[in-house]
Order: sequence, then structure tokens, then C-alpha cells
Amino acid sequence: MIDISAWMSNFSQKLNTAFANRVWFVGLQGSYGRGEATATSDIDVVVILDELSADDIHAYGAMLNTLPRREMICGFLSGKDELLHWEPSDLFQFCYDTTPIKGSLDEVLALVDETAVNRAIKTGACNIYHGCVHNMLHEKSDDILRGLYKSASFVIQAIAYKQTGKHIKFQKELLSVVSEEDQKIVNTFLKLKNGSAVEFDVMSEALFLWSKKWIVFSTD
Repeated sequence: MIDISAWMSNFSQKLNTAFANRVWFVGLQGSYGRGEATATSDIDVVVILDELSADDIHAYGAMLNTLPRREMICGFLSGKDELLHWEPSDLFQFCYDTTPIKGSLDEVLALVDETAVNRAIKTGACNIYHGCVHNMLHEKSDDILRGLYKSASFVIQAIAYKQTGKHIKFQKELLSVVSEEDQKIVNTFLKLKNGSAVEFDVMSEALFLWSKKWIVFSTD
């Protein structure tokens, strides 16, 4: 485990040296952002600049190469204007899964209306359906199935938000809010996350049927 506070302090200093007052927002996503990181967790950093050029991408990459745990660093880099014109349905998970370090995403979150949440649910279910069918036929990969269950847990966060008007940050807390069918998907995700063995056929079929239902019944 790394000391993420110390690491982010070092990161922020180098970022400010490279881009000075051009940094609009910095945040952490994923397990470090949620306080659930393990020794193998990636460091998912979000950086939004006032604008982003190809030269900025190269400069940011060069800066990352000077940091410890470079192989663990991933995340999102963008210009502010692009983010404010992003597909709103993609912004639901982006905003709620990002812990601010510098600045605020309130201006971005204001773009996420009921239509965007509905589209996030529908698009997520469609992507999981396609991925599930493809994996059952061709790849037959346990790792892909784990990833699809993780994606499904994010869709269920959007479903819970639609039903309650509140974002539930931790998947285990969804179990007291969502339907029994959704609970089964979340429970399987949590078991897989904690190292349970994959029961490929049973889990694939359950996820396929769940995504099929949400494609048909979700609101456009």
C-alpha cells in the first residue's frame, strides 16, 4: 500500500510545475477515491486543464514518468470545454466516482439530468448484454466476466439514484435499496471482488438475463 495523501501531494506539486495555473480540477477515482484500495490497486487520477493540446498530453505523460508507481497510474485527462460538452450519460458515473482533490465538478454534475441517468442505465445494460453474449460464445474469460459484473454494479448505482434521488457510493450499501434481482447481481460482484471462484455458466446466464430485462424496461 502507498500513502496516497503523500503520493497525491507529490503529484500535485509536479502537476503545478508543469501546468502552473492551467489546472482546473484534480481528483481520484476508483478504489483509492473510495478508500478501498489494496496493494494492487491502480491510481486513477483525473486531471482537467483549462484546455488540452497534443503537446499537453506529451508533457503530462513525461511528468507521470517521473513519479513513483508509474506502472500503477491511470485515469482521465481532458480539457474543460470538452468535458462540459461530453455525453451527459457518461458523466453520471464520472462525477459520482470522483473524489475532488482540487476544484469542483459541480458545473459538470449540473449537466446530469433525469434523461442522462436513464441513458446511463440503458447504455450500460446494452454494453453488458453485448459483452456477456460475446464472452459466452467466444472468449469464455473469467476476467471479462468479473469486469462485466463490476460494470453492472455501476449501472445499479444509477438505478438506485433514479429510484431514490441519492447516489450510493459503496456497492454493499445498494443491497438495502435495490430490488431482489439487482441485489443478486451486486452480491455476485462483491463475492467476485473478494476472491470467490467464477461459476462461469451460472454467473454469465444470470448477468445476461438481468441486462436483457433492463434493456427492455429501462426508460430512454
